[in-house]
Amino acid sequence: MRRWAAVDGRETRVLYKFKSKAGADVIMTAAHGDQALQALGRGPAPQGIFQASDLPALIAHGEAAIAEEQQAQDRAAEQAQAEGRKPPPKAEVSLRQRLWPLLELMRAAQGAGTDVVWGV
Repeated sequence: MRRWAAVDGRETRVLYKFKSKAGADVIMTAAHGDQALQALGRGPAPQGIFQASDLPALIAHGEAAIAEEQQAQDRAAEQAQAEGRKPPPKAEVSLRQRLWPLLELMRAAQGAGTDVVWGV
């Protein structure tokens, strides 16, 4: 599988492939993988590891990011309703939907006491 593609004469990451012995691989486009890593409190990186000992905190961070997105959407809808406006459209794919497969892999890895890696 190609990890890089030439764009305007420079190489750009096109996929993230998160892997663990505890479950099936989770594949995301670069933009969505970057978003997932940021939601988990990490910066985008071509390769990395979530160590088994860090998984509980990373999962909690991801769940908090999901809750924060939902609360922001709810506040925006309430404000629009109070002002008599149409509520803003929801994202086609929410952070909850985007992170779910990765969080499931992380939970499985946590239960098995193994790491989650990408880009290796």
